[in-house]
Amino acid sequence: MLRIAVPNKGSLSAPAAAMLHEAGYQQRKESKELVLVDPENEVEFFYLRPRDIAIYVSSGRLDIGITGRDLLLDSGADSEEILELGFARSTFRYATRPGTAGGPQDFGGMTVATSYEGIVARHLAENGIDASVVHLDGAVETAIELGVAQVIADVVETGTSLRNAGLEVVGDPIMTSEAVVIRRRGAGTDDPKIQQFLRRLQGVLVARAYVMMDYDCRVEHLEQAVALTPGLESPTISPLHHEGWVAVRSMVAAKEAQRIMDDLYDLGARAILTTAIHACRL
Repeated sequence: MLRIAVPNKGSLSAPAAAMLHEAGYQQRKESKELVLVDPENEVEFFYLRPRDIAIYVSSGRLDIGITGRDLLLDSGADSEEILELGFARSTFRYATRPGTAGGPQDFGGMTVATSYEGIVARHLAENGIDASVVHLDGAVETAIELGVAQVIADVVETGTSLRNAGLEVVGDPIMTSEAVVIRRRGAGTDDPKIQQFLRRLQGVLVARAYVMMDYDCRVEHLEQAVALTPGLESPTISPLHHEGWVAVRSMVAAKEAQRIMDDLYDLGARAILTTAIHACRL
């Protein structure tokens, strides 16, 4: 069986389980379950701490895993990402009290508090910055107030919690992160079971990003309509009973669907419908 590591808790857990369910895999019903066997799909899922997944995968005991890019890089494990999953996106940045530093170039002699010691230490070393790093679990915003550090490095989304703590973001982002599928470095993805797993997840990503659009169009406007809805290869065109009209079906990007519907309507198209795509293979 294909042995896959899945986050057992935290912000990665629920979206990962939802994606795997959409891809046709069984998922656990109780959070206490640590192992789940899906015999129909020949897969065995292991529910592990997100921070540990890269280490288990790098050992070769598990074939692949789902974790965050930040956790993968912070672990220093000999694993690599093989597919981006598009959820749990975040930006990792430095922050400090206003006036303390303009950016990492001013961190010399300072202490940086973070939950991601590996990433920060590597970033400082790569930029030749002589600063020390202290590892803290949980909220690191209080590290400056309590005198543990002069700078923190943490995941930043809106920046509200930093502003509430009297801090400001400084410098460019250290990195951007999202959920990824990982594999032991150099192991490759030639295994048919791994290829099938990746195709299923890619199918979910496409299904989430596109909708199927159907509409009726006058023949004389067809080329203009097709230019708006080119599809992946080309749209499906079918003649209607009323002469001079055709039915068109095409995949369009979900985020563009409303604008495209407006443009088609202005062109004279009618009966414009969109439907969700639940699964696909391209």
